[in-house]
Amino acid sequence: MGLPPGSPVYIGRRDPTQAVLSLLSFDEAEYGEVYPDTVEALLAAIKPGKRNWINVNGLSGGLVEALCAGLGVHSLVVEDILNVEHRPRVEAYDDYLFLITKMLSIHEDSSLEYEQVCFIVTDSLVVTFQETPGDCFGPIRQRLATGVGRIRRSGTDYLAYALLDVIVDNYFLVLEGQGDVLDHLEIRATNPNPAASGEFVAELQQAKAGLLRLRRVLWPVRDSVSALGRLDGRFLGPELQPFLRDLLENMVQAVEAVETFREHAASIHEVHLAYVSNRMNEVMKVLTIISTIFIPLTFLAGVYGMNFRHMPELEKPWAYPLVLGVMALGAGLMVVYFKRKKWF
Repeated sequence: MGLPPGSPVYIGRRDPTQAVLSLLSFDEAEYGEVYPDTVEALLAAIKPGKRNWINVNGLSGGLVEALCAGLGVHSLVVEDILNVEHRPRVEAYDDYLFLITKMLSIHEDSSLEYEQVCFIVTDSLVVTFQETPGDCFGPIRQRLATGVGRIRRSGTDYLAYALLDVIVDNYFLVLEGQGDVLDHLEIRATNPNPAASGEFVAELQQAKAGLLRLRRVLWPVRDSVSALGRLDGRFLGPELQPFLRDLLENMVQAVEAVETFREHAASIHEVHLAYVSNRMNEVMKVLTIISTIFIPLTFLAGVYGMNFRHMPELEKPWAYPLVLGVMALGAGLMVVYFKRKKWF
């Protein structure tokens, strides 16, 4: 766009929504949540000595720039947050850890929605930036509110891991939906209705395109999760390593599932093409048999349709039924022969 590096410009396929702020502060004994209207009120509500989770739903109105400026976040990070087409990655700065990942959701019509989620993790603070309202973080909010599990006894690194884990778990719900779509297409692959073939191929190509985009998203996410496990202990404590290995294992399974689905989609296409080709062969076989039967009959009809004066049998009263009988006998013999050969 010709702008200098670090320019805070929103880049995305849809219009940015108005940002909504929330702050959840907690420790092992207490929990509280507020929804400030301004960045100044949000920064003032941060509880020193507690772990704080700031969630920003929406990227419009200059709020992201103001919040990042108040937290001392680098301008290049702000640029990456506002570019929602960015590749997932992990980067460690002096005072915080920056992570870009993707959140997926599936609609009732089996279409997929992609949303970029960015993390800023410090010793006492986790900030998440989302494109639009709505997410899959409900279980984390409930665990924080009720104190179930170890999340309120742990640091911000574990909170960041828990949020990532929910995102990855949601991938499997999306993959399950994609599997259902492929199962439905597999049933329709041998649909005998020729008129539905074009619609089927279009839906199959749409499913293959969706799987290709899913692969392009999940591979970088897997790489970023792997990179988290290789970071030093400044932001992610050693006690978090088993959880990160489990998270990486889940990502490997998700990527393998996508590859399996892509192979499944390719095999469905091959089955459909083989079925269509087989039906075409059956039609051609019937037409060939009919042509083979009528070729000698046409020959006889052509011979006796010639306008020659001296054809002795034309004057015989039995000539016409004789020729018809020869035709019928020849056709019958060919039908019997084809039956014995099991050609139809």
